Amino acid sequence: MQQPDDYEKVMARAMKLLSVKSRTVAELREKLLARAVSEQVVDQVIAQLKAWRYLDDEQFAADYSASRLHERPLGRRRLRWELAHRKVPQPIIEAAVSDAYQQSSEEELIDRAIAKRLRVRGRPRDRQEAKSLFDYLIRLGFAPELVRRKVEAVCQTPLDQD
Repeated sequence: MQQPDDYEKVMARAMKLLSVKSRTVAELREKLLARAVSEQVVDQVIAQLKAWRYLDDEQFAADYSASRLHERPLGRRRLRWELAHRKVPQPIIEAAVSDAYQQSSEEELIDRAIAKRLRVRGRPRDRQEAKSLFDYLIRLGFAPELVRRKVEAVCQTPLDQD
């Protein structure tokens, strides 16, 4: 019985990795190079997968952004960070984030995050609880000015007073 050549092995590995979850070109390249015989074979496999449209960073970024914003309200900073962490090129990140926030405004998303937090923990009763809400919203990636304005509205007092 004949052994499959390097190209077929790498292609099979790539297809297996893509069947588990969608990946960026850079993520797949990194995974394949960890086990591949040569970089040239990996480049051939990636070129073929791009031709078949199994790999498309723009589509990945758009789908990922829409999915993440649907499942959990996030700010622009957090979504940019997550896409960068997934090794999406910067121009594609900016386009995907811009498109995602045309569908749902950041104001709408922060209001959803605050409403959910208030259902779970109730309205902040003191400065420490207000700061906890502020920190939570910052971790979700919302802009500090927007977070301050929304938390002050929820608390009905400015945050810089005691």
